[in-house]
Amino acid sequence: MTVTVSVPATASNLGGGFDCIGVAVDRRLRVTAEVAADGPPLAITRAGTLAALDTTLGSAPQRDLIVTGFRAACERAGRAMPAHLAFSAVSDIPVGRGLGSSAAALVAGALAAAALFGDPIDTARIIALGTHHEGHPDNVAPATLGGAVLAVIQSDAIVTTAALDVHPSLRFAFAIPDFTVDTHRARAALPDLLPHADARAAAAAAAALVLGLGRADATLLAVGLEDRLHVPYRRTLIPWYDEIVAAARNAGAFGATLSGSGSSIVAVATEERAGQVAAAMAAAWSARDVHATTLVSAPCAVGASIDSVDRNAPPLPGRSSTVEISS
Repeated sequence: MTVTVSVPATASNLGGGFDCIGVAVDRRLRVTAEVAADGPPLAITRAGTLAALDTTLGSAPQRDLIVTGFRAACERAGRAMPAHLAFSAVSDIPVGRGLGSSAAALVAGALAAAALFGDPIDTARIIALGTHHEGHPDNVAPATLGGAVLAVIQSDAIVTTAALDVHPSLRFAFAIPDFTVDTHRARAALPDLLPHADARAAAAAAAALVLGLGRADATLLAVGLEDRLHVPYRRTLIPWYDEIVAAARNAGAFGATLSGSGSSIVAVATEERAGQVAAAMAAAWSARDVHATTLVSAPCAVGASIDSVDRNAPPLPGRSSTVEISS
């Protein structure tokens, strides 16, 4: 039995949307999972932006996040992992650049498990599994559902999601540098406590971001893309951050901020200006001897999807279960 799934890249945090707002963009991870009658218990091959991971994960495929997502989905459904399982993964999502490569891998693994077993595709369950591993839902929710998504963890660990409107004139412009930001360092940079004034401003920015995206309102977007919760503490991890943001604004962006925890910087601009905004950010980094590639994307409407399924074999043993998770 084989199944091929694909999952989009995501930009999360988005200024005032720290840990709760993300958007799917036009880069994808594609994973083929195969259950065989014999062979090694677990194998994975990687290509594209994932090829470099073979140096650290090649001898330990059980540590791969695709496998982690697959295993978590099996455990939640009360199933054993297949005795012989092979994955082939190819991606054009940059790794370690704040474009949701980890979330895409987790979602791909969970979706592949459901498709192989013929289980109903429960997007709420997939989001919950990914959130449990990542600690926040702002990447896994848009990776699963597509588009721009508000995702909130309630006190009982239920994830509630809502699709957000993005005005059709808007685009997300990225400058993706050739350096990474270590996730542990990025998390360690955050303070445990914030002044009340910063929390008040952060709440206002989140509201402004939601309305600004839907209306393409320049004033609201300028406010909404100014973060008080993580950018002030992580900007030192991004060389020349202020210069790159200034270049985006000077080229016509409504504002710019970290994509995820970096290293990429994402700006919001009109379709007409987005290309020059991305180019201006890359040029500003180039002037500092940092190479950066660019990406311009509308919200990607297609979230995690099953591209093909071949079940020319008897069904695998196991049982299914239902998990009630609101969405």
